[in-house]
Amino acid sequence: MLTEDIDLVKRCREGSSEAWEQIVRLYSRRVYNLAYRFTGRHESAEDLTQEVFIRIYRALEQYDSSLGELSSWLMRLARNLIIDDYRKRQRQPADSSDDLEDHMHHLRMETDSPQRKIERQERQLQVRQAIDKLSPELRECLILRDIEELSYQEIVDKLRIPEGTVKSRINRGRIDLAKVLRRMKVSM
Repeated sequence: MLTEDIDLVKRCREGSSEAWEQIVRLYSRRVYNLAYRFTGRHESAEDLTQEVFIRIYRALEQYDSSLGELSSWLMRLARNLIIDDYRKRQRQPADSSDDLEDHMHHLRMETDSPQRKIERQERQLQVRQAIDKLSPELRECLILRDIEELSYQEIVDKLRIPEGTVKSRINRGRIDLAKVLRRMKVSM
């Protein structure tokens, strides 16, 4: 995989639009999903995804294959940019009139009946709404750990806070999320 990464980045650096399109195709869904988790809005997530890929394109010269795979480097850069945007928006709240139901992106499971699909979509919407009710600090740590599946150390490095604080926020976030879901009468 690493040799493929090296070749792909090399071709991008040489100006190959096909190589760049391949990178975008490979990672745009992951970047979009991450952006959506932090913004909760389709339009904002799309804009942020575009901004992330512009920054990635400009930063391709900085990719060093000796430090790991392209996917790790790219998603680390994306997370940094998305979290910076998230923090900026926390200081400047925006309009939240986007209708989440209209913009949900799901992978279809072949075994799902239409009824199960609707139930799953409704539950996902309720969980997102419950996560949005958490304080920004708890929400940020919870998303990074439970949705993005970062390690505690990666979260410590990203947020520049002590590991004990990270663990505490994740634990409190999970407890508060469970309380909000119970109040909303969401069964998991």
